Amino acid sequence: MRTILHVDMDAFYASVEQRDHPALRGKPVIVGGPSRRGVVLAASYEVRPFGVHSAMPMAEALRRAPMAVVVAPRQRRYAQVSDGAFDIFRRYTPLVQALSLDEAFLDVTASRALFGDGESIARAIKADVSRELGITCSAGVAPCKFAAKVASDLRKPNGLVVVPPGGVAEFLAPLAVERMWGVGPKTAPRLRSRGFATIGDLARASAAELRRELGSWGQHVARLARGEDDRDVEPALLALSVGAEQTYEQDLVGAEAVARTLLTHAGRVARRLIRSGLEARSVAVKVKYADFSIRTRRMTLPASVQDTDAIHRAALELLARVPLDKRRVRLTGVSVSGLAPAHGGLSLFPDDLAERGRRLEAVTAQIAERYGEGDALTRASLLRSETRRRG
Repeated sequence: MRTILHVDMDAFYASVEQRDHPALRGKPVIVGGPSRRGVVLAASYEVRPFGVHSAMPMAEALRRAPMAVVVAPRQRRYAQVSDGAFDIFRRYTPLVQALSLDEAFLDVTASRALFGDGESIARAIKADVSRELGITCSAGVAPCKFAAKVASDLRKPNGLVVVPPGGVAEFLAPLAVERMWGVGPKTAPRLRSRGFATIGDLARASAAELRRELGSWGQHVARLARGEDDRDVEPALLALSVGAEQTYEQDLVGAEAVARTLLTHAGRVARRLIRSGLEARSVAVKVKYADFSIRTRRMTLPASVQDTDAIHRAALELLARVPLDKRRVRLTGVSVSGLAPAHGGLSLFPDDLAERGRRLEAVTAQIAERYGEGDALTRASLLRSETRRRG
């Protein structure tokens, strides 16, 4: 029988800020941009009783908790602490699948002879994280990934829940239907209105009922609800996409203003690709208007890219297909997908321009890594645009 752990850092960004800044400990902390038009990236446990949670608009969060301390995010710092956590995970097993900076699946089946059962390993990891990183994490232990992830969320913060072998279906059955993977605030009320209040109700439903309510996804839900999940922990699983976006304090108007932001986003995406040793085959542009409607455009490139200029050229081509006119834009973004390990420019027919772009991007990434993503290195076109706007 397999032993799978799901380990999730508790209010990760907020916990790192409280650890690094003792004056914030015990206080309601929100991590996010200072703009009221931004979103909450993380909320400390002290602010959650007010109904504040991640992905909530900042304006709504501050309406609910006006006394909260808003802290700007420090992505480089969170990445450093995350690296420390994953180093701890890999002491116990090489089979670690990262889901994000602050959570992962671990397959410790082969580690039990050396470190003890799943509960013992989870306790050891939690102790190491607390002692070495100064933050807490919650863990779920189960024979499958789905049950382990559900378990890790039940007793946060600093929780540990163990699902015994052979007891997955029994463990899941009484849990609220909202605990089911993929059932969100829109789907849950509909399911409850049809009599599906618990995961056990889903497990007992006929295939026809679930297909009627959930479409083709219903069959997968039924298997998970019954505790049938044979998915492996995949340590080499690549990220599906890399992106950068920003919500603006003042709406943008006009193609020139929007295009300028796409260059900034393209640079951030390129640096992330370089740091991760990846290149991308597809580029997408996202525009959110002042009325909150969204347009996205995507294209597949003839060759994989890794540098700012190539990503920006594709983004501009996509932007030309987005209706702008005089519409006000509150958010822009650029993302890339179709990721694969970078081959370093090796080819039967080397592209000198692309290779120069890769080298320039590598240098830019090194400077940003040392001095931060701010104004350490800025493109001349962005400086000229900024000067014109101020003049």
